[in-house]
Amino acid sequence: MNQKERKHSFEELCGVIENLRSPEGCPWDREQTAETLSSDFIEEVYEAVDAIRGKDDAHLMEELGDVYLLVTMIAYIKQQEGQFKISDVLDGITEKLIRRHPHVFAGESVKDSDEVLKQWEDIKVHVEGRAPKKSILDKVSKGLPPLERAYKLQKKATKVGFDWPDINNVWDKVHEEIEEVRTVDEGNKEHLLEEVGDLLFSVVNIARYLEIDPAEAMHRCNSKFMKRFSYIEENMKIENLDMNADNFEKMDQLWNESKLK
Repeated sequence: MNQKERKHSFEELCGVIENLRSPEGCPWDREQTAETLSSDFIEEVYEAVDAIRGKDDAHLMEELGDVYLLVTMIAYIKQQEGQFKISDVLDGITEKLIRRHPHVFAGESVKDSDEVLKQWEDIKVHVEGRAPKKSILDKVSKGLPPLERAYKLQKKATKVGFDWPDINNVWDKVHEEIEEVRTVDEGNKEHLLEEVGDLLFSVVNIARYLEIDPAEAMHRCNSKFMKRFSYIEENMKIENLDMNADNFEKMDQLWNESKLK
């Protein structure tokens, strides 16, 4: 795609959004705010990630379109509010990319990607005037989903030597956290919340130690659960049986059958 085609495509998208938000446009679209669209934004990003993981390029093309839509819609809403313009968003990221890649745009040189990342952080502090991070953990975004954030926090801590010497210690910690959860009074929700969190964090640590991305592992587990549960639904319907607790034994039987499919 050449520059003219890119410009035309983006201008057409902006025009459609402008029409949707106009007094003669769509009532639903006019009612939206950045806040009401934020959950949709997160969902669409995850849909795109799912398509990437599934190597489904046709689906990915569609989902990236939805991401573009929400990015542009939210920016246009802020433009209507007088906060900033869509062009400010685009100009800002373009300028930042050029500023943070002097080895590409300003004749400087770097030897590898590690040096690129160090240069990136230096530019944030010494050129852009951002406050340096007080902790290496501050570099992990608070906006990440909890599972991904736990994984990245642990990886950051590991870089300065804060890690168990071998995996046996990590397994011991998992078993320790399981027992702590088991001993908590079920009525004490606050304590349970804390201990279950510790257990999940220790399981993420096992994944990290085994060089497994816990989010990817959970993604595959979710897909597997959906496939097996769908098998139960289909066969319960064939046998004209209700899906309820009274038929749990039958559903459990079908669950075990689904593992063989």
